[in-house]
Amino acid sequence: MIYLDANATEPLRPEARAAALHAMEQAGNPSSIHQAGRATRRILEDAREQIAVIMSASPADIVFCSGATEANALAIHALGAGRPILIGATEHDAIRAAAPQAVVMPVLPSGQIDPNLLSAMLTQHQGALVCLMAANNETGVLHDIATIAALCAKTGALLHVDAVQAAGRARQDWLAMGAASIAISGHKLGGPMGAGALILSRGRIISSDIRGGGQEQGRRGGTPSLPAIAGMAAALACPYDAARITALRNRLERDAAANTGAIIHGLAAPRLPNTTNLGLHNIRADTQLIGLDMAGIAVSAGAACSSGRLTTSHVLAAMGAGSMAGTSIRVSLPWNVTDCDITDFTFAYAEMAERASAGARLRLPTATA
Repeated sequence: MIYLDANATEPLRPEARAAALHAMEQAGNPSSIHQAGRATRRILEDAREQIAVIMSASPADIVFCSGATEANALAIHALGAGRPILIGATEHDAIRAAAPQAVVMPVLPSGQIDPNLLSAMLTQHQGALVCLMAANNETGVLHDIATIAALCAKTGALLHVDAVQAAGRARQDWLAMGAASIAISGHKLGGPMGAGALILSRGRIISSDIRGGGQEQGRRGGTPSLPAIAGMAAALACPYDAARITALRNRLERDAAANTGAIIHGLAAPRLPNTTNLGLHNIRADTQLIGLDMAGIAVSAGAACSSGRLTTSHVLAAMGAGSMAGTSIRVSLPWNVTDCDITDFTFAYAEMAERASAGARLRLPTATA
């Protein structure tokens, strides 16, 4: 199988595997005060410090969670209490579900927020909590977080950045830009599933949604998943060859467009190095996925979800893609993608498009005299 669905989950990095296995072999609970507990506590705090250094944060301001869905929900419930909440129209379902009452801000055809519109909405909704992805999970489109944070600061608004896809791939100092909080996810970095973190601006105090034994300074109850956390920290520290992966992504896009006439959503905006969203006229996304899967290639039609359902992309619909919103797939290159993987994909993609188009022609009704 050729795995090109890194935005759903990155393949496990060897460094993350080693860190997780080491943590898994320890017997103590980090909350215990005996020697075994202190040993596992050291692993936990080493991971916290490692993430803090990389993210330009204070270790005390990192809250470990079960994943980014929980981290996003914690940020919205803790920072959004009593505030209007503004979210982008292309946000992940984790944000949309955590803030069903939010005011939804439209995006430009590029997939980015219009700063002038945001400025007007911040004036209308004073003291809001603004929730935006650093990088969109379906198109890879990057928001201009520095500009957005500056606009928020002018009106007393808070900015929460969902950095799940951007962390480790398009690393930026979002806290220095003015973000109040950042959410990250371990398995999107190449760590094990089961850990994420909410990273707060220095000294920001929040209350807990999950109450328990007082872990995470009372901000998130429950015994932490130590192996997943250790693996997340190790994965975040791994180098990312953005230049190599960008070159492979660009070659994939050139070949796909030349061979099939595919269009690329979000091409006009800055994007993640590894992400492309390809649309084929009149060929449904599920047809494309089945054809590629049969050829041994794993891609997706958008965000991964627990039910596995396939629906028209709200991201592409918000970008004005029209009927193309249901005929597009996401290809997201993992950290270990090879040149041969790209060659094999472009060959299989062209074959799939030709077969699907031929099938559609055969199904057309014939003219009668």
